[in-house]
Amino acid sequence: MDNIDRVLAKLAHAPVPATFSGLEARVLDRVSAPSIPRLGVGIGTLAIVGAMAMGMAGAALPAASAAARPSLSPLGANPSLAPSTLLVGVP
Repeated sequence: MDNIDRVLAKLAHAPVPATFSGLEARVLDRVSAPSIPRLGVGIGTLAIVGAMAMGMAGAALPAASAAARPSLSPLGANPSLAPSTLLVGVP
């Protein structure tokens, strides 16, 4: 820790560089300057509209083909072959 303390003390007693005179004014001028319009706003809007259109089309298409798809059984077998239905006639 002594090394850090020595470096910080040396930095505290060092003269201020000449380039720092007016740094605050340059930063404030840069912050208050009018910003240029973003070029990516149109591309972002196009991407959002395209994503929404694809989502709406994707939501509508599976609904039409859902009736043709067979129902899924949790065990993968035909429910009529389940042990509970096969043992119905056994005493």
